Amino acid sequence: MTAPVPDAPAATPVAAIDCGTNSTRLLVAQPVVDADGAPGPPLTLSRLMRITRLGQGVDGGGRLAPEAIERTVTVLREYRAEMDRLGVPEGRVRVTATSAARDAANRDELFGPAEAIIGARPELLTGDEEGRLSYLGATAELDPADGPFLVVDIGGGSTEFAVGGPDGFAVARSVDIGCVRMTERYFTADPPAPEELHAAITVSAEHINDVVREVPLVLAAKQVIGLAGTVSTVAAVELGLAAYDRDAIHHFTLTRAAVEDVFRTLATEARADRIHNPGLEEARADVIVGGCCVLVAVFRVLALDELLVSESDILDGLVASQL
Repeated sequence: MTAPVPDAPAATPVAAIDCGTNSTRLLVAQPVVDADGAPGPPLTLSRLMRITRLGQGVDGGGRLAPEAIERTVTVLREYRAEMDRLGVPEGRVRVTATSAARDAANRDELFGPAEAIIGARPELLTGDEEGRLSYLGATAELDPADGPFLVVDIGGGSTEFAVGGPDGFAVARSVDIGCVRMTERYFTADPPAPEELHAAITVSAEHINDVVREVPLVLAAKQVIGLAGTVSTVAAVELGLAAYDRDAIHHFTLTRAAVEDVFRTLATEARADRIHNPGLEEARADVIVGGCCVLVAVFRVLALDELLVSESDILDGLVASQL
């Protein structure tokens, strides 16, 4: 990669923060230009993720819990310090909020403190906007000749399906299925009972079938790309990673057989046993089975043999939008 030109105005770092249903994430990147001023791929300076569970109880109550807001605000203070350390100036950050905030009547109780800390008010993305940004981030490094692409972003409260055409991004649809939502709505036993798992997969499949009916273009994709914590975690468990390794996960090919195998393993273990699987972060152990139900349904409904795992996502799209 061409080295950045430190004194050039274009090399000023930019930041993106995503306040998701399950996690709050930060990306700080520095634009890269060569000696002739031509832009290159941005240089990642920092990429952080914290499980904040902002969507705790939102599916049932329609409000952000005070403790969930406090967890998220605490992480935003950490991110503000990281941005200051890396020299991100005012006006060079985008903050977004997605499914949990969309569903919450009291989202301003988060947005006010967030704006005071970060210096930018969170943008409440629609599901389709979220899908478009995820698509832009996930496909930026890929050869357009390998497309058209379908990007599937399995979040905490929603899943986005974004598909491209000959000229790039074409259309996105968002449906209310995600790891936190499915867990809170359908699971009471530990491990989940077979009928609970069946319900979560069946409902997920119904939503995905709706997407296929509304956007048949998704079936024309040559390559399917999977994003976010559920997909990355299943890949990490399949790889048996003792610690997170972005290079090992990014662009790993996840097969249907592997997804079904990891699902069977995690879904039949109680949380106390599940946390010992290499590749599974303990903070995600209580919602990963719900996410797996969505992922399994994606593979089954779309008749996929495999998908490409991407660690580039909405954050990369938010950074690109500022460059």
